[in-house]
Amino acid sequence: NMKNLFYLLTVLLILVSCDMKESNHECASCAKSAEAKTTFENNSKTMQLLFEGYANESVDYSKFADDVVFRGTLLGSADSLGLDEIKGIHKEFFAKYDVKHMAPFKYLQGVNAETGKADGSVRMYYAMQVTNTANAKSVIVPIYESFDFNDEGKAFFVQWYCDWTASLASIE
Repeated sequence: NMKNLFYLLTVLLILVSCDMKESNHECASCAKSAEAKTTFENNSKTMQLLFEGYANESVDYSKFADDVVFRGTLLGSADSLGLDEIKGIHKEFFAKYDVKHMAPFKYLQGVNAETGKADGSVRMYYAMQVTNTANAKSVIVPIYESFDFNDEGKAFFVQWYCDWTASLASIE
C-alpha cells in the first residue's frame, strides 16, 4: 500500500542521510566548496581589518593587489580607479569627514559570475554614518560593496554602490 511505501522511503532517506554524515565523503566538488568557504572566511577577516582601518583613518593598503581596480558610483569619477587614486580620495575624505559603522558587518559569500559557484569573494550590505567635521552634520549612507581576491588574499577588484554624491552634499 502507498502509506507503507512512503514510510519505507522516509526511513531509507534518514538512514542514507545519517550514513553520509558519518562517512568521510570527499568528492572534488565538496572539497572545492570547503576550500571556497575557508577562502571566504579568510577574505572576510581581511575585509574586517580594512573596514576598521577605514573608520580609524588608517587603511592597510597592503591588503590590496598592486593592480587593484576600484569601481564606484561617485558622480563625475572615472569608470575605474587605481590604488593611488583611492589613496588620494581617502586622504581628502579623512581630512573632512569622520565615519562610524552602524552595526557589525555580516559578510556574504560571493560567487563566480560565469559559473555561479562560490569563489571566496565577499559581498556585504551595510550602513555608515558620515559626519562633516566642520559643521557636525551627519548622514547615514546605505552601501553595497563587493571584493574579489587573488590567490595571495589581496583584493584585486572592489566595487561599491551607494549615492555618495547626494549623501555628502546633504551634509555640506
